[in-house]
Amino acid sequence: MRKRTVALITVSAVVLALAGGVYWAGRDLFHEPSAKGVESVVGELGGTRVLGVFAHPDDEQTVNGLFFRAKHRDGAYTAMITATRGEAGEQGPVVGRQEDLGDIRKAEALKNSFNLGVDEHEVWDYPDGGVPEADEDELVDRVAATMRRVKPDVVVTFWPESGATGHKDHMQMGHVTELAIAQLEEAGGSYTGPDQIAYTISPTKALIAFGGKVGAFVVANQPEPNYAMPAEVGTKFEGWQIHASQRDFMPESYILPTWAIYALWDHEFYRTRDLAAEPLG
Repeated sequence: MRKRTVALITVSAVVLALAGGVYWAGRDLFHEPSAKGVESVVGELGGTRVLGVFAHPDDEQTVNGLFFRAKHRDGAYTAMITATRGEAGEQGPVVGRQEDLGDIRKAEALKNSFNLGVDEHEVWDYPDGGVPEADEDELVDRVAATMRRVKPDVVVTFWPESGATGHKDHMQMGHVTELAIAQLEEAGGSYTGPDQIAYTISPTKALIAFGGKVGAFVVANQPEPNYAMPAEVGTKFEGWQIHASQRDFMPESYILPTWAIYALWDHEFYRTRDLAAEPLG
């Protein structure tokens, strides 16, 4: 009996050690050594008004920790732009007629941003997958007009050369955001643009492990993040329940249940740009 007990204890210890090793190896995939850990990127930057500029419904899932903490921890005014309704996406699972997907995903985005505490959210109707072909001057003017109205001191968007996922819509919205800020700087007036840009950055090791050629492209074209902050995993998980038509996206991308992914990926990463020290253009 004693030998059996010892054997069970030994086996249990080995299993726990292996499980722990797998867990920490998994966490390492979502760790960025260059990033300084902070409780809130917006709080660290001293932001009081924040505008996110994105391409698709569910893009806000990459930054929900930043927006949740900006609102509920720092008391900032928060706003978002989503350039498309996401009508060209695939459903996973199927929750409605495909021809209604744009309306469904628009509603999902508005509901999710409300759940985060976002004060206002514009969802535009540029073609999903066709943002680079849309009139760039018109896009720049619209983003600049929203900035003039909201007057953000921090703007959150995609790194133009990588778009966080390699999606051309993401890359174009990052580019358009920079052009809009440059337009405001050049125009002068009472509001000349934000003080800071925060670019959402994807975890490098996870992209290499799971991203294939697209992941390699993103890694090669995005900068190292300089900040890491808690991802508010609970609201991220809620977000995928709200984005019901995209609920299977994370398991399909990372081959793990959503809860397991966020047990490993519990931080968001950002590259910030101080526009006084590093102006655009």
